[in-house]
Amino acid sequence: MTKPTPLIAGNWKMNGLAASLAEAKATAAGLGDTTARVAICPPATLVAQAVYALKGTRLAVGGQDCRAEASGAYTGDIAAEMLADAGATLVILGHSERRAGYGETDALVASKVQAALRAGLEPIVCVGETLEERKAGQALAVVTGQVRGSLPADLAGKAFAVAYEPVWAIGTGLTPSTAEIEEVHQAIRATLTEVFGAHGATPPILYGGSVKPSNAAEILHASEVGGALVGGASLKAEDFLGIIRAL
Repeated sequence: MTKPTPLIAGNWKMNGLAASLAEAKATAAGLGDTTARVAICPPATLVAQAVYALKGTRLAVGGQDCRAEASGAYTGDIAAEMLADAGATLVILGHSERRAGYGETDALVASKVQAALRAGLEPIVCVGETLEERKAGQALAVVTGQVRGSLPADLAGKAFAVAYEPVWAIGTGLTPSTAEIEEVHQAIRATLTEVFGAHGATPPILYGGSVKPSNAAEILHASEVGGALVGGASLKAEDFLGIIRAL
């Protein structure tokens, strides 16, 4: 069975101005012979500039969200087609900050995944439990439920990734134990193969949540961890490269 190609993606969130692209170029210059696919997902204002700045390098560019519709009277929103037109090749969908802050449901995330596929973008679909859900022993049920509800049947045979981000570990400095990460990633893999059959063994399952150079090696070598969705550490080339080299 083919092992998924690792993917390391940097989520810049609402950070970064044009000058920040110097860090992206430094990351691209330092990739060396890594076998992983590497991407950054800057704010929408920087997508086209990043694509131009990184042309000819191995560093891909993605978006942080998209709307399900292709166009319309949706002031401030961005269509998947617009991201693709700007040169993006991936898009993060269903991040916990979108689910919690904007009330995004599994069904809405699934519709955005369909939009990404329509535009030719590779979706990175985020799932993860809150601290309350983990303490209640519901982590696996919550996460596998999100996988089933957020990944439409249209993904069969298409390129995509799932990112497990325990909500309580994002930006807090807290990290689950290796055993806890493996337990959830194995449950996600089992759910993917249940839903998509043999193709469920192909998509990488990324871990996200306070990933940094000091803990990257332990996390990235855990069972069924096929990469990372990196937050703040992806803003600095030195830190991001430290994570990439930990593979």
